Amino acid sequence: MTTLSPAINNPRIINAWCVYDWANSVYSLVITSAIFPVYYQAVTTGADGSDQVSFFGFTLANSVLYSYALSFAFLVVAPLLPLLSGIADYAGRKKTFMKLFVYIGGLGCMGLYFFEGPNIEWGILCSVLASLGYAGSVVFYDAFLPEIASEDRMDAVSARGYSMGYYGGVVLLIINLVMIMNWNTFGFSSEGMATRFAFLMVGLWWIGFAQYTFAVLPETRRASSGKRLLFHGYHELIKVWKSFASHKDIGRYLGAYFFFNMGVQTVMYMAATFGSKELKLEDGKLIVTVLLIQLVGAIGAHLFARISRARGNKATLVIMIISWIGICLLAYWVTTEYEFYVIAVLVGTVMGGIQSLSRATYAKLIPASSIDNASYFSFFDVTFNLSIVCGTFSYGLIEHLTGSMRNSTLALAVFFIIGLILLRRVESKSLSPR
Repeated sequence: MTTLSPAINNPRIINAWCVYDWANSVYSLVITSAIFPVYYQAVTTGADGSDQVSFFGFTLANSVLYSYALSFAFLVVAPLLPLLSGIADYAGRKKTFMKLFVYIGGLGCMGLYFFEGPNIEWGILCSVLASLGYAGSVVFYDAFLPEIASEDRMDAVSARGYSMGYYGGVVLLIINLVMIMNWNTFGFSSEGMATRFAFLMVGLWWIGFAQYTFAVLPETRRASSGKRLLFHGYHELIKVWKSFASHKDIGRYLGAYFFFNMGVQTVMYMAATFGSKELKLEDGKLIVTVLLIQLVGAIGAHLFARISRARGNKATLVIMIISWIGICLLAYWVTTEYEFYVIAVLVGTVMGGIQSLSRATYAKLIPASSIDNASYFSFFDVTFNLSIVCGTFSYGLIEHLTGSMRNSTLALAVFFIIGLILLRRVESKSLSPR
């Protein structure tokens, strides 16, 4: 009989791990999806309605610049994470690196307080730093999952984390909206200043709540030499890479995940911009739509965790990917406000489910004997980051070439179809119903 570590299924430790989802999801909601994209669109659109901006001497559409900036951020962090995770595994310093990226991301959000439109280079720089911090922190955060939950509880724990994230994001978003809508009551000189103060609050929330996670999550330190950490970082990385030869389903799953996550993340990052530019929705309606997605997303995470217990992870992912293909096709034809709301509900339902189950599915594929969880998850999160790079870049490029975001949305369906085909090749028994 296998003896579980005291950290496995410990309620206090699981709670502390989930709190980080509560902490960082305000970035995903306020900065990525709701207030910042709307604010960015407003302050970078000319008085004559022109969407052209000058960025270091280059002139291009504001939405294209934003999608390219996101691509750049995740492209920068992608090659760094495997090396850092290898060092973290060897030295037992996952929390150290997690803290570093949390502070980078939080300070990047706080820096957006000084972005007023004309200084677009500063705004893009801070948004890139915020994205770097988020992407870097989650690789080490995710790596704790197989260390704190047994295989039979990973789906539920992952779903719980995402649900807490959705709820946390909603709480701060509502606070921000009340503050922005009543800016004069709160003593701000303008609505714009209240909006920028919301970005400052995101950074403080993110860094502040993360402290509880840092205080409780356990970490086993190992003897290490500072001069040889870089060498051992590469060694850990190569060791995990070689293990893929005997664990083929990990590589197959990462291939599938790359493509279907391209679609998921691009929808998350560009949904508000699509509503603003293609449907001409008012800022308030866009933010309410994002809020609706978050609330439904929390329900969807738990719903699909239950389905996975009955049908298995693979079958449940197949159901969600097929749903995403249908959503992309519907989005191409959407023309009215209420049609957009219907699609938002559908997006929220499958978004929460596919994000939480994707993470739990990968955790189940990692060899049970592994102590190199950060290195394994670095491949997962590099795949995550590169999928955002390719997704947001292709989305912006297609709009740039065709002049329509609708064509970009239709292209996302192709990514989901490829991901579905590749997922069918994953045959691990750990993804079957138990």
